[in-house]
Amino acid sequence: MKIRKLVEGCKPVMIMVVVQVAYSGNNVLYKLAAIDGMSLRIISAYRFIFATAFMLPLALFFERKNRPKLTWTVLFQAFLCGLLGGSLFQNMYLKSLVLTSATFVSAMYNLVPAVTFILAISFGLEKLAIRTLAGKAKVVGTLMGIGGAMLLTFYKGVEINIWKTQIDLLKDYKSNGDGVVHLASSHSKHALGCLLAVASSFSYAFWLIIQAKMSERYPSPYSSTALMSLMASIQASVYAFCMEKDWSQWKLGWNIRLLTAAYAGIVVAGVMVTLVIWCVRLKGPVFVSIFNPLMLLCTAFAGSMFLDENLHLGSILGATMIVCGLYAVLWGKNAEMKKMSQLVLSKSTSKEAETIELVISPPKNGNCKNSSDVQNCNGDDLSEK
Repeated sequence: MKIRKLVEGCKPVMIMVVVQVAYSGNNVLYKLAAIDGMSLRIISAYRFIFATAFMLPLALFFERKNRPKLTWTVLFQAFLCGLLGGSLFQNMYLKSLVLTSATFVSAMYNLVPAVTFILAISFGLEKLAIRTLAGKAKVVGTLMGIGGAMLLTFYKGVEINIWKTQIDLLKDYKSNGDGVVHLASSHSKHALGCLLAVASSFSYAFWLIIQAKMSERYPSPYSSTALMSLMASIQASVYAFCMEKDWSQWKLGWNIRLLTAAYAGIVVAGVMVTLVIWCVRLKGPVFVSIFNPLMLLCTAFAGSMFLDENLHLGSILGATMIVCGLYAVLWGKNAEMKKMSQLVLSKSTSKEAETIELVISPPKNGNCKNSSDVQNCNGDDLSEK
């Protein structure tokens, strides 16, 4: 029984780790597709088109009996989720990637846990409880996660060769000169890219908050993901049609473009977003957002294994801080959950005690005016019966 409870308690943690690993794989494919010349706007549109085509049948089949009634409020929340966590977030994130650099955008993305934590407290979805040890652990853990991500991003240090594989997915794209692939434009507006990176972090954080509210009214993860993907696919497609004049960009062949669109849509925007929605409903938006720095860690290791990128001392130190920060937040959340369960248990025990007191009612004989007469009255009643 204890092992089963332990597995149930670890399930959200394991799911979020899998989600971040899948997200890091998506970043690698994004990089390959962008280098291949595919428009990032069209990648975003295809992502949600594939997600809708994959999730809609699953929602209709698995939740056909227990799906709540679809209301205008739920539709509006789905529209906001598709905008803030889908089309708007993806386009701002990818555009800032072009205008600045992958390093800067990755660093800004790690503002999500802090922003989500502040928003969750503001909307009453999370309690700060800074005077308690659990509250301090959550705050310190969040700051450690962000600090570790920043350290991993901006500080290199000495090169560390933990492993060396012969896999280099970028070898066909590298130039004949220095072999460096440039994703960002040299004439781009850096200030606009910075604003878009910060705005995308706020957009994702707001999505987690709205998704938590939507899950209360519409607790169906498959249907929620399908609705969100449908809204995002419409929004992203309209934006891509308006901005892209080259129709050949929409063509998909049996190449990295199709693989990126299918993986980003089916695996990431479909399966992984469903898991994220399930974790938001179960553990709250702060729990989900605290795992975001883990994506940077996974991307760094994936880059060293498959893209011939080098690991440095800053990567190891940053990874250590991220793991310690995650552990601190998880410990704080677990301590809060235990305290809440104890409070619920004590309240239920007190209510049972009150019920028992009400069952032992005073004797029906009105002549008994005090407690000393109760036994005699009961005796008289029994003798009469």
